[in-house]
Order: sequence, then C-alpha cells, then structure tokens
Amino acid sequence: MDNAFNCIGLIGKYGDPGVASTVVDLSRILQERGCEVILEDQTAESMADLQLPSASQADIATRCDLAITVGGDGTLLNAARNLVDNDVPLLGVNLGRLGFLVDVSPEEIHKRMNEILDGKFEEEHRILLTTTIQRHDGGASSIGDALNDTVIHKWEVARMIETETYINGKFVNNMRSDGLIISTPTGSTAYALSAGGPILEPDMQAMIIVPICPHTMSYRPIVIDGDSEIEIYVKENPHSHAQVTCDGQINLGVVSGDKVQVRKKDKFLRLIHPLKHDHYHILREKLHWGGHS
Repeated sequence: MDNAFNCIGLIGKYGDPGVASTVVDLSRILQERGCEVILEDQTAESMADLQLPSASQADIATRCDLAITVGGDGTLLNAARNLVDNDVPLLGVNLGRLGFLVDVSPEEIHKRMNEILDGKFEEEHRILLTTTIQRHDGGASSIGDALNDTVIHKWEVARMIETETYINGKFVNNMRSDGLIISTPTGSTAYALSAGGPILEPDMQAMIIVPICPHTMSYRPIVIDGDSEIEIYVKENPHSHAQVTCDGQINLGVVSGDKVQVRKKDKFLRLIHPLKHDHYHILREKLHWGGHS
C-alpha cells in the first residue's frame, strides 16, 4: 500500500534524553512501512546508535513531506516557524502533559501512525504572525514569526511602557501598561488566555490584542480580522526599555520611537491530527472544565 507520506523528519525536544525511546519506536514503525526517516541534527546527537541519517531543520524542510515533533507544544512551535515556508505538515507526539498542539500519546503511536500513513487523518490550517520592527533612527528592521503570539513587554524595569496602537492605519488608543499581546487563535489558549483574552476556534482567520495589566480598567481585549495590519509605536519615554518576543522563544529589543508592525504571515501551518480529533476534549482536559453532569 502506498503511504500518504514517504520521507519523514523526526524532531525531538531539545536537550531532553527522555525522547529517545519514543523516537526509536517511531523510527521503527516508519521504516517498517518503507518510509525514509531523517533525524534532526540535535536529536541525532544523543542517539548515535540509531544509525539514521540526520539533517538540520532547514534541510528537513526541503527534503521531507512530513515532520513529527516529539516533546511538547514548545518543540512544535519552534519546528512550525522553521518549516512553514516549505509547506511541510507537522504532527506532534506528546511527552508528559497533554498539549494543545501535540495530541498523539506514545502509547498510541503504532495505531495512529499506521492510520496516518494510510491517509486517515485530519489536517488543519493555522495562521502565523509576521512581526517587523522599524527602527526610529531609520535602521534595519528586525523580523520574526510566531504561531502563538507576538508580545511587546517591559524589560527588566519596574515601570510601565506607553504604546500607541493603530489597526489598518486607524488610531485605536494610547495606553500605559506592562505590555501588549497580539495573538493568533492558536495562541488564544496560551499567554493571551492568562491575561484575560477569549478562546478562539484554532482555525479561525482572526487576531486578538490583549493588554497586560493596563493602567485603566476600561481597556479590554479586541478580536480583529486576520487580514488586519497592526502598528504599535513605543512612545518616547526616558524610562522605556522594552522587547518584542515571538512565541516566547525569539527576543527582539525595542526602544522609544520604534514601530512594531504585526500582520498575518502569507503561509499557513499545516497541522496533522489523528481522526476524530476533538479540540473541546483538549480544552476540557487542559482547563479542567467539567464533563457531562
């Protein structure tokens, strides 16, 4: 039987030796189905005995037609940013606690992988954000992508930052706060949720702007169309010292006068799930919502 995917990259959680047994099981299942298996370089460093070819994530992006992460949501977030430009679908195997993005457990790998290779799976398209920083002095811009969120926040000082926000060129507000979260629907269950934002259906074409500890009780989260462009100016202030963080993993420094532009990336993440994937089941498990009465 032909496989739905034939060349598969395996990406383990960085620095976690606990992924080894799951990676071994995965590679064995895939090879039994006749798949070519490539280990991500850092994963391969601790698994030399496996004797599989290895490659960087950049090479996996050009060579593989599926990538599987083994770890948690953070591992998948990192891989998503590295692979999305090459349209490589991602599947997450979860180690430890149930993740919002990684939903295959090690105990069900054999069953689920054979189903997926038989073409029995669901595919979601998730938006990412592209963030550009235009420097106040006309210097080069910095760019970063995010699957969860872009956050503008104060940095190592016990003072608020002041920002001025525009949506599609229209002034929204001036605000003093600890920062702003611009979130995708995927990120609505991450930092944005902790800051009081709403939960969105993960495949929606939308963005959320959520203030972090604003200096006014009247400012509330805003949900906007996913094709909007957001511009945030870091206002002139001798005490301003802020940074922009993408997915909690990429940090870009900003100073007074810099402009942060956030828009939807022109590529979608292709996220693979087993059949009968139930987002609400994951919400109930992660957020400890009650079941049926």
